[in-house]
Amino acid sequence: MAKITKPVCKVCRRNAEKLYLKGGRCESDKCPLDPRKQRKGMMAAKTSEFGLQLREKNKVKSYYGVFEKQFRKYFSMAKKMKGVTGEILLRLLECRLDNVVYKLNWAFSRRMARQMVSHGHVFVNGKRVNRASYQVKIGDEISIGDNSRFLEIAKNARETGRATPVPVWLEASENEMKAKVVRYPTRDEVSIPVDEHLIINFYSK
Repeated sequence: MAKITKPVCKVCRRNAEKLYLKGGRCESDKCPLDPRKQRKGMMAAKTSEFGLQLREKNKVKSYYGVFEKQFRKYFSMAKKMKGVTGEILLRLLECRLDNVVYKLNWAFSRRMARQMVSHGHVFVNGKRVNRASYQVKIGDEISIGDNSRFLEIAKNARETGRATPVPVWLEASENEMKAKVVRYPTRDEVSIPVDEHLIINFYSK
């Protein structure tokens, strides 16, 4: 996951959209993008076509927490696969293990999910996986280790995250910290507001 060295709230302000990079804080009144805190009469600066493409690419990179080299690799993989390149690109990003842990409401943010995975507290099909970029597949069973020090944190995150439903392409157990990938996500199930065609045009030059 790309480490954002500047305040993450600036990333959201730059894109004028909530990217939920700080977990629960983004849902609270402390979020600087709260409509009540927006300055009135603010004029939107004109942006070139290249600027729009660049901003859209950087927005998705920040949202999923990947570096430019990683993102370009995902684009190359999506381009070689059958189907619509933009939709496949988003599917590959959605199927990252750290993103899946976050989507299951086991972590308050993707950065916390990344930490859980990299510290070896997440298991796939009973085997420890410490790569946040691991691509989950249909039929994979994901769980948190029974002796994990993140287990209580994951349970608390799940309790407080019940307002955010688990995506239908994931089947989560009610009583255990286990889940299963029942299918791949569709384009409509990608939560980030993004125009992937701008990203495709950016890399197709």
